[in-house]
Amino acid sequence: MGGVLFSAAGPVVMDGGAPATGAPRLSRPRLGDPPVRCAARSGKVRPRLERTLTTILMTARARFEAARTIPNAGDPRLARRHGHGFVVDVSARLAPAAKTHPIEPVGFLSAALQQAVAPLDYADLDQVLDDPSDVGIARYLSTALAGIDVERIVVSPTPTLRLECEPASRLWVVRRYAFEAAHFLPHVPPGHKCGRMHGHSFEVLLRARGASAGALDQAWAPLGDCLSHYCLNDLDGLSNPTSECLAHWLWERLRTQVPTLASVTVYETGRCGATYDGERHAIWRALTFDAAVQLPGLPAGDVRRRTHGHTYRLRLHLSAPLDAVLGWAMDFADVQLLFAPLYDVLDHHAMSELDGLPSQSTADLAGWIQARTAPLLPALCRIDLEETPGNGVILAWSPAEIFLL
Repeated sequence: MGGVLFSAAGPVVMDGGAPATGAPRLSRPRLGDPPVRCAARSGKVRPRLERTLTTILMTARARFEAARTIPNAGDPRLARRHGHGFVVDVSARLAPAAKTHPIEPVGFLSAALQQAVAPLDYADLDQVLDDPSDVGIARYLSTALAGIDVERIVVSPTPTLRLECEPASRLWVVRRYAFEAAHFLPHVPPGHKCGRMHGHSFEVLLRARGASAGALDQAWAPLGDCLSHYCLNDLDGLSNPTSECLAHWLWERLRTQVPTLASVTVYETGRCGATYDGERHAIWRALTFDAAVQLPGLPAGDVRRRTHGHTYRLRLHLSAPLDAVLGWAMDFADVQLLFAPLYDVLDHHAMSELDGLPSQSTADLAGWIQARTAPLLPALCRIDLEETPGNGVILAWSPAEIFLL
């Protein structure tokens, strides 16, 4: 969905390479300081990337419990009556909803989705739907949400499997895997914590068009065995196992097994990770901040007119050429450091105190954050802001893509 990210400029050292000359750690900037340009650890300053906001989406999430049988799935377990705690995520274009619900379009989409899934909750899907499969659920929701400019419907029957449906019946299967491994980054400056031997509970998302979950499982199995409970640096081609290089390494080994593979996403932790789609690298850093909010323009009796609050979930996505020695687009720690002045203004404050904020809606708050973050993080390509899990806004600007997960 959307435009294009940046391809790497110059060779990317994924195995070996000379150590970088130690660059000093970035100092914490202050709000009001001149814009800080992203500097690679090698000391080279990257050019500013001019981008235009092209995509504004609102997102909503709903859950329901239901039973079903899927006799023709090729798996005898699915032919038995069984059940799931389904999670459904919907993204839709903001502009049409904002015309009829200008104060809080995110709340409008969330309410519409909750109403759409209500007939499915604690139901036998065989009796409710003509097709109780994940595709059938997505088609039902598409019809139920007619009149809303839906961009994507995601149906997740389990935490490790989901189906993504887009207009024109484009379908993607996403499978989540986990492994425990150690690593260290050999080319970081002296004293950098990632230069020490350490480890993570890694997660990997494989996204493929038209592939089955079984095909992804079969392709992943030998790689999972080779990654689990090992030091990644000891694997051929992974002497510098950044998240970006690991995503690239996995892509090269999976692409022949899964020709329709669309992207590989590596979660180093639940707060940061990287995606590779065969051409382009992108990273993200997730944060939360706690703030008070009030929406006085809503109708009388709406509880959101009162002063209340959220633990907002913010994800900053960046795309840039990988550093040829360090093997990353940017240090995750530097993303947080450069964003710190804005974070301090947002966290444990009332949103009514923000200068220049048109309203306290999540959509306006996301725009406010984007306008002030872009000068601090020139490689920024997307912002996700959620007021509650799954309910929020996505802003992306060219060149960017929504393939990031």
